[in-house]
Amino acid sequence: MKENDQIRYGKIVLAPLKILTLYLFILGSLTIDFAELSSEVLGLNGVLVLLTVCLGHSVGLHRGIIHKSYQTSRWFRNLLAYAFVFTGLGGPLNWLKFHYYRDYWQNQSECLPYFGYKHSLLKDYWWNLHLSFRPTNVDRYNIPKDDLEDTWLRFLNGTWLAHILGMALLFYLLYGWNAMLFLVAFRAAVTILAHWFIGYASHTHGYVRYEVSGASESGYNDVLLGVCSFGEGFHNNHHAYPKSAKFSKSWFELDLGWCAIVILKYIGLIWEVQTHRDAEARAKALKVYPITTTDILQ
Repeated sequence: MKENDQIRYGKIVLAPLKILTLYLFILGSLTIDFAELSSEVLGLNGVLVLLTVCLGHSVGLHRGIIHKSYQTSRWFRNLLAYAFVFTGLGGPLNWLKFHYYRDYWQNQSECLPYFGYKHSLLKDYWWNLHLSFRPTNVDRYNIPKDDLEDTWLRFLNGTWLAHILGMALLFYLLYGWNAMLFLVAFRAAVTILAHWFIGYASHTHGYVRYEVSGASESGYNDVLLGVCSFGEGFHNNHHAYPKSAKFSKSWFELDLGWCAIVILKYIGLIWEVQTHRDAEARAKALKVYPITTTDILQ
């Protein structure tokens, strides 16, 4: 599908808030004196990454709210969505909708260029971090109405930047200007850029275990990126089993997001956790196999 052909499905437009926040975070990061950061601030930054990127993004929004790969209480679901806000990636409802748009097109035989990965890294940097997709027909993507009308997600979607500014004020009062920039601007800039790069790399490089039947994009797995991204880099596994809460498949694939899920299940905060084994059992029972396995690493 050519770029001109995607006009009838939606518009690709500039995203001013996405651009503004990204470069404010980057510019703020350039003024940090890293030599002055205390061990307490460095440790706190590590905790924030775990809470926001691992629990908020990978476990909470991606595996929980979007793919519904486990069950949890309403208050804990809302808490995980709130943790996502502090990644700096944007509003959770916008990310949910974008995920449905992207999955829809990547599972078609012909993918819109904006959601495909047949272009350069530089072009992808421009498209994904400066532009947004506005569909002409949202109903095409079968986004659950309960999610679109969720009052908490809608509230966070409209106020996410205010919460980050509130966090910045708190850290400024507690630790000063330099530490605040490190804990807020630097962490958010690295999260945004890493999220973008891992998204690109996991669709262009790595090893393939599955070919998703009829899909234009099946993703790739990468051991190093999988560890660094709390499991998100095992993207071929995820494409094959999107409802699985476990993104890893082999012993050498360390999915730290799955480790967090195991702990949360053990302490009773989540339950009815789905994995690829559940999908395989259903497919075997129905004698339906939606994926083609290359089995190169079995």
